[in-house]
Amino acid sequence: MRTLTLAIAAAASTLTAAAVLLPPALASARQGVIAAPAQTALEREVAGNTARFAAALATGDPDRVTALFAPNAILAPTVSNEVRTTPERIRAYFVDFLQLSPRPRVDSRTITVLDPGTAIEGGTWTFQLTRNGTTSEVQARYTIVWEKTAAGWQIQLLHSSLMPEG
Repeated sequence: MRTLTLAIAAAASTLTAAAVLLPPALASARQGVIAAPAQTALEREVAGNTARFAAALATGDPDRVTALFAPNAILAPTVSNEVRTTPERIRAYFVDFLQLSPRPRVDSRTITVLDPGTAIEGGTWTFQLTRNGTTSEVQARYTIVWEKTAAGWQIQLLHSSLMPEG
């Protein structure tokens, strides 16, 4: 079986770039978020969203993770062949995926702000996954479309795929 890969998005041990600046409430999530620093306040805010995603993954609670997705979001995960387009299907994916105790680390990122309520984040991340007591790392590239809604920043699209060149 091919090495497991992860869907998202995407965010602890190797510091190869400057750490992302996070609000104090997200300090515990910082352990896995490493990338070049965002330049503007809005870019830092968007980068903080990925830290919230990492923190939600760390809870092991599929409801906390799913709550970060907009109701009409699209999830194209690499640990599943199914593209998920409903909150129920997105949650079902995370029920299974969280069994692997995923710990993401953002290795590189670029944030493009389209307007004050929409941003695209893309880059590479490494997920530490544990299956049957064995831990492995999976490198992937990712794209997240963030949208600011009445509920705050939500994931509109999360696509991640295995690095094709290993």
